[in-house]
Order: sequence, then C-alpha cells, then structure tokens
Amino acid sequence: MRIPAALARLVGATEAVVFRALMGIPPAVVRKFAGRPVVVDGQRLDPETQWMLRLQKIIREPPVESLPLPAARRALGRQTRLVGGSQPIGEVRELVVPGAEHDIPARLYIPRGQLGSEASRGAGSPLLVFAHGGGMMYGDLDSHDPLCRFLAEQAQVRVLSVDYRLAPEHRFPSAIEDCWASYRWVVRNAATLGADPERLAVGGDSAGGYMSAVTAIRAAEAGLPLRHQLLVYPVTDMSGRSRSRARFGEGFYLTTAFMDLAESAYLRSDADRTDPRASVLMTAQIPEGLAPAHVVTAGFDPLRDEGEAYAQLLTDAGVPVEVTRYPGLIHGFVNIVGVGRSSRGATVEIAARLRAALS
Repeated sequence: MRIPAALARLVGATEAVVFRALMGIPPAVVRKFAGRPVVVDGQRLDPETQWMLRLQKIIREPPVESLPLPAARRALGRQTRLVGGSQPIGEVRELVVPGAEHDIPARLYIPRGQLGSEASRGAGSPLLVFAHGGGMMYGDLDSHDPLCRFLAEQAQVRVLSVDYRLAPEHRFPSAIEDCWASYRWVVRNAATLGADPERLAVGGDSAGGYMSAVTAIRAAEAGLPLRHQLLVYPVTDMSGRSRSRARFGEGFYLTTAFMDLAESAYLRSDADRTDPRASVLMTAQIPEGLAPAHVVTAGFDPLRDEGEAYAQLLTDAGVPVEVTRYPGLIHGFVNIVGVGRSSRGATVEIAARLRAALS
C-alpha cells in the first residue's frame, strides 16, 4: 500500500525531530550511550560519532549499497539532508552551466553578508566551484545543499554546486569532463556570477574531492586561474588497497562493499584504475602552478591513507599543502552540520581555512 504524500512528510519530519533530539543529548550521556571506547591506530572514535553509528544500527538503516539504484539514491539524499538540517543562506539561484556534452544543472549560493551590498551586484567575491560526493553514482544538488549553504555562510564565499553526470548511466570519464567544462565556463563568466576570477577555488568531498583534484591539475596545465583546492577525504587511488581501506572498511559508515560497487559502476574496465584521471595518485608529473591545497582526512575513514598520500605527492612536487586529519571522525562528517557538535565544529574549521585561502 502506498503511503499518502502528506503522511510520508509527517513521518519524515518526525524522524528528523527524534534523530536531532538524540544527537543533541549532553556529552556525558552520549559517552554513556555510545558504548565502550573504540581505539584504532592510537585514535579514539569520537563518542558522538560512535553514538550516531549505533543509532544507525538500532533503527536498522540498510546500507545504501544493498539497495536498488533508484532507492539507494533516494536513501543517500535523505540521510545527508537529515544530518545536514536546515541551514540559513542569503540567496540561492538555480542555474544551468555547460557540461562536456550538454548543459547540466548547477546551484549558486550567496551568503547573507553579500546581500544588499556592492558584493551582491558583482564586485568580485571569492567563489568555490563545488563537486558533491557519493561514489560517482549517488548524490546531487539536493543531497549536499545543507553543506553548500554552510560553507557559503561560514567562509563568506559564493558556492557554485555542479550536478555532473553519474555512473553507471555515464561512466568514466564523463563526470570529470563535466566538472572541467563547468570550471572553464566559470572562469569565462566569473563576472556574471559576481565572482573574482583571481579568487576561485575548486572543492568537494570524497568523489567530489577526486574530481576537484583532477580539475585543479587541468587548470594548471591550461594556465587557467585557480587560487585554492579543497579536497575533503578525496578518492585518489582506485588501483590498489591501502592499509586504511582494509582497516576501516567495515563498521565506520563507508564500507568496502560501497567502494567496490562505486568503482565497478564508474570505471569502464580495470585498465582505467591506473589512469591518472581516475587515480590522481598515479599522476606522473604535477604541473607547474598547481593551486595550493587543503587536504582533509578522517581518522576512521577507509580513504584516509590515500588522501594523505596524495597530499605528500603534492608536497614533494613543491605545491603548498595543508593537511588536516580529524582523528576521531569518519567518512561523511562534513555533511553532519545540522546535528551534534563534533562534526559541525570540524566543518567550521574547514570553512575558516577556505575563507583565509580566498581572502
């Protein structure tokens, strides 16, 4: 039997209220409910994060990778909106921008501090071109809407979120070609976005971090302006299995099964795994003029080691790199800005560094 739309909205609202209440209990109570401390690699899992993972088990939330593709996409979007909450923003504009083969949807976020001022009329604001995560096969403008609002307001930068094509309908390299096409358009049309072409950044989380890294390399090769790259727990190596992938592939939200499914859906063949456009850690020559990077990792994330290995690759090539590991957090933490304290606090710090990089 189909649930009426009004009842479905009521159930969803109730779920959000209960979840946020449970995530808002005092820290001393959280530590008690979370269970025995989890320590791996000398890192202690953040109690609030441990409590959230336990709630996921209690309510029997099925792993996204266990669902059919349409249901999985809906589930991931619901989860990210649930933890993201309702974030304030000055203005949101729905746009279309060029992709590699056709126009793709995009969304421009303008922080409140830039409304009613010269900045709102296009006086050259900093702008972040954002690529969402989701394993190259999930995620969209809505799934990362709370995070983009949060980054825009906290960093006081405009954010342009780009809805690149997803796998398996569109395999490698469709997504990165869309991101590259949209970035070239941004450089040419910065004024229409109210942006300063000398204060542009690319950034994203997980798969979006990978796409941003590729875009940054291409921008340097093409001589296009790019001030900064924000790579949040990026996928950088689809060709191997790092120690962190083996150690944290079960029980910490991002699983080995999810990663295997995502890579098999995205790549055309195993030969693509060593293509530097798929595994940026395989880049043989880092181009001159590559933008400085802030690489963010999480201690209990399977992608931790490859993100930090890529940061080292850039450092060895002379690129200014700041690496920030949040030792007690898990993959996906930057989306958790609407509930709890620890993940939101970490994302506030990330936004502050973005603001400083583009100031």
